[in-house]
Amino acid sequence: MIGLRSLRTRITIWGGLIVALCLAAYSFAIGHSYAAHVNAELDRSVHEDLELAERSIHVDGAGLPTWPNSSFWREVKEEEGGGHAIEVWSEEGKRLLTVGTIDPVELGAPDQTALGRARTVDLPTGPFRVLGERVKLSGSSFVVRAAVSEVAARREVTSLWREVAALSLAVFALGGLGGFFLVRRSLGPLARMAQHARRITAERLDERLSPEDAGLELNQMRDAFNETLARLERSFGELRTFTANASHELRTPLTVVRSVGEVGLSQPRSPEEYREAIGTMLEEADKLSRLLNGLLALARADAGGVKLRMERVDLSALASEVVEDLAVLAEEREQGLEAHANGSVAVTGDRVALRQALRNLVDNAIRYAPVRTRIQVRVEKQERGAVVEVRDEGPGIPLEHRDRIFERFFRGDGGRSRQTEGVGLGLSIVKAIAEAHEGRIELDSQEGVGSTFRLIIPS
Repeated sequence: MIGLRSLRTRITIWGGLIVALCLAAYSFAIGHSYAAHVNAELDRSVHEDLELAERSIHVDGAGLPTWPNSSFWREVKEEEGGGHAIEVWSEEGKRLLTVGTIDPVELGAPDQTALGRARTVDLPTGPFRVLGERVKLSGSSFVVRAAVSEVAARREVTSLWREVAALSLAVFALGGLGGFFLVRRSLGPLARMAQHARRITAERLDERLSPEDAGLELNQMRDAFNETLARLERSFGELRTFTANASHELRTPLTVVRSVGEVGLSQPRSPEEYREAIGTMLEEADKLSRLLNGLLALARADAGGVKLRMERVDLSALASEVVEDLAVLAEEREQGLEAHANGSVAVTGDRVALRQALRNLVDNAIRYAPVRTRIQVRVEKQERGAVVEVRDEGPGIPLEHRDRIFERFFRGDGGRSRQTEGVGLGLSIVKAIAEAHEGRIELDSQEGVGSTFRLIIPS
């Protein structure tokens, strides 16, 4: 049963069946064609004998047929293949003349209803092809009948069938054996790929299937598998990095809370000192809460569990609300925060999620842009959809960090260092929200000039 499940065995079996069917059809066509040819030759031979007899018959004065030419007898008796006979009968059913190698008694009287039509008659000595016709000679009517043995012809047909059958079996055996070795050779690289793939584990995702040339189809499968391994390796790497970063980010506020609590309890403190310690612990708890909420949102996005409540949302009004809410933070840093919109720009989306995405973008610009700079939020309608641009005059993002800026917990260095109050999840959440709306997030940045984050939502 296991052998039948093998692709190699099934291909060999199906290939053998196809070859067998083709050979059977070819053999049948050859045998049938040759048998038809032999039957046609028999009919031609019996017609020639009949015509020869009709030309050789002479009617005497008494109205009886005779064979005046004795050479006709020898011609019939010596005809190639033997087993020939010619008879002349009267209309009353009396045999008048006979010549040949067949006992006249065996053929019997001619069938008046079968005249003019060749037919096969089985005699003790074998089958014969028989044809009779009514002829008129010198005013008298006779029935002339010719018979030709089919034994030799049938022997030839049988011999041909045997030869074709033997040749077909030989071709089938050789073809099946050759097909088996050909399939085995063709699928050999596939077996080696499977053996190599079994050795690849989560700890060895850097390995790839061997680049041996195995044919177009197997090469395509190998390349697709290697690409899958590359994606898995990248995903596992991101997962390890994410786990390490999440552990670090969670440990930091917990360590601060524990340290502040231990210091506060180490000795009696004044009310002001206790309030300061509690305030610090609340700040870290708030940071920890924001971090956990961000992680939960990203986990739901990864699992496809984000359920959007789709409705008609005016991005222009939503951007104005976000700017108004965060204006206090911008004022603390003496930054100018402005919103610009060219009329109403409506999309279909989740209002809460889109608000969070805009808030993260604007909050990100406020945190990392220098003091006394401008931050502009621009909303407009374009052919590719609704576009929200958040432009700052910050230090910009180095080129080597732009591909990683949307990774979780990535904050780069310099102006985006860990000295800021962010947890490194804001832009990742924005990207997840954009993709949930079948949109995308783009970045244009120039070092020393500023950065522009562009949120694009299909209309």
